[in-house]
Amino acid sequence: MVSLSIERELKNLMKTGKYTLGANSTIRAVASGKAKMVIIAENAPPELRERVLYYAKLGNIPVYVFKGTSQDLGVTCGKPFKISMLAVIDEGDSRILDFASETA
Repeated sequence: MVSLSIERELKNLMKTGKYTLGANSTIRAVASGKAKMVIIAENAPPELRERVLYYAKLGNIPVYVFKGTSQDLGVTCGKPFKISMLAVIDEGDSRILDFASETA
């Protein structure tokens, strides 16, 4: 049930919100303090995962681990490519920030 909700909210975020896709832009958004939340695929590379978790902890930014691979995250977001992580800049009409309490 929870995974269905996160999928619905991710799709809503893609339509109405602002976000960055990919490790480099996510790390930049977190380091600059622009991100409100980070979503990481379960199979994200460990070195990138540690780096974004470090910056998120410094900035007190919640991190949600998506229950699926980067391929699954890409498909959920409606993209034809893998997404290892994304940063939520503005949630738009979605309620994606409700999942912020389920941190990594």
